[in-house]
Amino acid sequence: MRANLAGLYCQKDAVANQTGVIWRCNAYLGLKRNSLHVMRDRGFKIGYEKMRLIAVLMAGLLVLAACASSPSSTSRLDADGKPPPSVYKIRRGDQSKIPFRVLDSVNSLRQASGAAPVQLDSKLNSAAATHSRDMSKQNRPWHFGSDGSSPIDRVQRVGYPGRFTGENISESFETELETLGAWMEDPGTRSVILNRDAANMGFSWHQESNGKIWWTLVMGS
Repeated sequence: MRANLAGLYCQKDAVANQTGVIWRCNAYLGLKRNSLHVMRDRGFKIGYEKMRLIAVLMAGLLVLAACASSPSSTSRLDADGKPPPSVYKIRRGDQSKIPFRVLDSVNSLRQASGAAPVQLDSKLNSAAATHSRDMSKQNRPWHFGSDGSSPIDRVQRVGYPGRFTGENISESFETELETLGAWMEDPGTRSVILNRDAANMGFSWHQESNGKIWWTLVMGS
């Protein structure tokens, strides 16, 4: 999915941290380029062996995502011999499992990069859930609420005692692990996940009746 931002075509997922909001654009085209370089300079240089391990873990995420969302062998095939596209519907019984599934994957990636694990925080979960619903209401993936609130405002409103370190968002029809994999492919959103200052994580979503999902991940120290 793409959005037009100031004449630039951008992927519909983004990252916010204390240096501002950064949209993931084709070649960035100079947009917020300095902020991206600042984040790279803040301890996100990863050695070859660690990058290789992260790549292996990302491949595992994609395999798990494919297994979770792939149709059975008895499903009908389209004229091209491939299964028809399926909509990922989050079942009620999976709702409590998804945050922990993402947490385990995030901590595996953090361990591979040399960062300490994070834990789920109920207040950050609440902030993430509020923003996911609000993005659906606004029908656009960005970091500001319909009332003008910033990610820092939302974290403070829920009473989180720590410091906000970053937020990733996405509008998609993809699973939580596919979305995490996409975030790991981008330097900006990856830096939020691997931020060594982070100690807590919030993760939530809002799914519309057509299957579209608004994902939000929030990190705090």
